[in-house]
Amino acid sequence: MSVRLLHYSDIENACDDPVRMGRLAGTIQSIYGEDAVVAGTGDNTAPGVLAHYCEGRQAMPFFRAVSTDIGTLGNHDFDFGTDPILDVVSESPQEWIVANVFERESEDECGVPFAGLDGTTVLHRDAQRVGFVGVIDPATPRIAPTGASELNVTSPVESVRTAVSELGDSVDHFVVLAHLRSDLETDVAAVDGVDAVLGGHVHRERHEIVDGTLVVRPGANGQVVWKVELFDGIRSPIATRHTTAEGPIDEFVADMIRERLADVGLLETVATVDDPIHRDIDRRTCGESRVGNLVADAYRWAADTDVSFVHNGGLREGRPLSGEVTAGEVASVHPFGGTVEVLHVTGEQLRALLEAAFRPHRGDGRLWHGDVSGMTVKYDSEAGRLIGVAVNGQNIEADQEYSLATNSYVVYSDDWPIPQEAPVDSFGLPFKAVADYARKEGLTVRMDGRLQEC
Repeated sequence: MSVRLLHYSDIENACDDPVRMGRLAGTIQSIYGEDAVVAGTGDNTAPGVLAHYCEGRQAMPFFRAVSTDIGTLGNHDFDFGTDPILDVVSESPQEWIVANVFERESEDECGVPFAGLDGTTVLHRDAQRVGFVGVIDPATPRIAPTGASELNVTSPVESVRTAVSELGDSVDHFVVLAHLRSDLETDVAAVDGVDAVLGGHVHRERHEIVDGTLVVRPGANGQVVWKVELFDGIRSPIATRHTTAEGPIDEFVADMIRERLADVGLLETVATVDDPIHRDIDRRTCGESRVGNLVADAYRWAADTDVSFVHNGGLREGRPLSGEVTAGEVASVHPFGGTVEVLHVTGEQLRALLEAAFRPHRGDGRLWHGDVSGMTVKYDSEAGRLIGVAVNGQNIEADQEYSLATNSYVVYSDDWPIPQEAPVDSFGLPFKAVADYARKEGLTVRMDGRLQEC
């Protein structure tokens, strides 16, 4: 006897692509069976361009088409506040669980479970009982401030340990639905009694055994589904990776997404691209990339500034921009809310921002966490330092003022060294700026040496 777990996560901007969503649904349906449990592990309602118009409800046709059984929340599921995600929770087919999120009643109290959701559940398949617990990253109130700032998110490790203890011998298998950064994902896998961790949040795939526990993560944007088989009397699950790129298409899901994109004008062709613009994470974080240049140029164009800076963690993967590109496709490269912000900084402050974006110490090949326009930045990856910064061919001067376009996350987040006293002007939604730029200026995007390794 076995139980089949079909795991997806971080759909995000796949909902801006009818074909990709259709293939994700079709792939899950093709490996379904009576013993299956379909599970999602967060960020499946946002971010995305269509998500801004539907506030997460664009994912509903998918949830229903694959008969999702169970899911937990992710930080981006709070992008539009708590009311929209509560509407999705109440109307979608799956049971939602999260054990470590509470509505804060006072600064001295943990609070009550968010939306009254249970932290655990037990599902029965093929005469086997599978216990589940859902946990989310403790940083959620900080990284999803719109709807989560008043929430209290406690230790996921302690929540998992408590859940295992409470369910005890009442289940045959125990599975964690985890929307966590990698180190916490590893920590919950090490809790005694856990058989498998279905992960999300981090956009790199994972397939690993940690202290005898299987950990899988599909990455982002609907490109991979994991099938995890739990066998009666055996603690070692088997995981099989299924890519969706050539999977069968659920035409109903594809048509529903296509219809919603058309309703909000996102199927309009805005440019033609002869040389495909690739969007994968390895290209855009190891140095200069065409997709990073595109977004940075759009910021500077929209706000008419000296320079621009884009946190490239806000860029999203997907199919290359190629051929006739729609407004939705180009906007989905950077599908976040907030605004393009303009502030005036000194050369010294600008250099501090760029130094914060250069992180060679991470050891994962991801050198750059920012993209720029209007600047030439030289760096030494071996020495781990910036060498020089120039604007319009002239080295920046510490006390000279420069107008800088960036996004509201960079301006207001504690993660970036932006002077809090700097006056800020707002210039509209970032994803609209990118789409408008493509519409007016085209998508002839080149590598021009603005990030130089010396």
